[in-house]
Amino acid sequence: MSLRGFSWSRFIAMVVKEFIQMRRDRLTFAMMVGIPLIQLTLFGFAINSDPKHLPTAVVTADHSVFARSFVAGLAHSGYFEIVQDLETESEARRMLDTGEVQFVVTVPVDFGRKLLRGERPVLLVEADATDPSATSNAITALVTLGQTVLNRDLTGTLVALQPRQPPYELRIHRNYNPEGLTHYNIVPGLMGVILTMTMIMMTGLAITRERERGTMENLLATPVRPLEVTIGKIVPYILVGYIQVSLILLAAWAIFEVPMQGVALLLLCVLAFVAANLSVGIMFSTLAKNQMQAMQMTFFFFLPSILLSGFMFPFRGMPQWAQAIGEILPLTHFLRLVRGILLKGNGVAEALPHLWPIALFMLVVMCVGLKRYRKTLD
Repeated sequence: MSLRGFSWSRFIAMVVKEFIQMRRDRLTFAMMVGIPLIQLTLFGFAINSDPKHLPTAVVTADHSVFARSFVAGLAHSGYFEIVQDLETESEARRMLDTGEVQFVVTVPVDFGRKLLRGERPVLLVEADATDPSATSNAITALVTLGQTVLNRDLTGTLVALQPRQPPYELRIHRNYNPEGLTHYNIVPGLMGVILTMTMIMMTGLAITRERERGTMENLLATPVRPLEVTIGKIVPYILVGYIQVSLILLAAWAIFEVPMQGVALLLLCVLAFVAANLSVGIMFSTLAKNQMQAMQMTFFFFLPSILLSGFMFPFRGMPQWAQAIGEILPLTHFLRLVRGILLKGNGVAEALPHLWPIALFMLVVMCVGLKRYRKTLD
């Protein structure tokens, strides 16, 4: 290839010009630097596929030394964190339904006496298996723990009770997803991921498209108020969101055979989630100067949402600072809502603790967007 006619001075001038243009477009430059840093931080520090210290409740009907040793062994294994000592099984069921605990361990009456008699009493362990990846390693550790956890107490004349198998029967119930099917967890979660991506992207381009096409002047010349513009741009996309939800639910039922419980309640919760994402899109459109910046902001928000919400990796496996960020994101709460309603059959009482954070997020973001809205072209 001939370089005849190539001017190094013109080439250097073009390079300098691009650096000047890059410096002027500070938002794009910030995205170029910020997105790799976010990916490095999240994948390096926040992502953990082997969650430990999972919240565990204990229903103890026997207070023998063997029962206490077993509970202590759970805590020392690193996978279980005893957060509640409950009196009734109904309270344990409620905590599993609401997601407050990941495991419930029930120690039956006369556990110690039956163990000494060699009757192999049953220890019941119930797991919230809506996310199989969050519980699989802990259950494996639990089975291994049974081989040695009581050896310290079975000494002297009781050493004969140290067989190769534990002197009790460990009965594990994987509630809500007994077969550990991953699509029971992934398919409902995809509803939240798709809505987050499409709703923010579509509305994020709304006002910037008006500005680029020159139609913003006509809009600003009308007596329409900022709140009316914002709501007017949100409402049509709500219908689009419900069309997406209907298609996903139909596919989940017909193709993946995901349990369908409380669909009416789910559709009501979808309204709050869609409105929250549309508010984010509107806010981005008021911040961005063009459609490219709006797209960049969408990706900047979508990346932490998909990584810190518990969709791709177990939420409880992340460090506390990452969980704190995840609790702010509406996708985190919507995943708990949709999985709780479809898989657990949760009702309004269990849904409310996850609905109000979504509504609060929507109000805050909408207020920011309204404040940023300007009745000028500047």
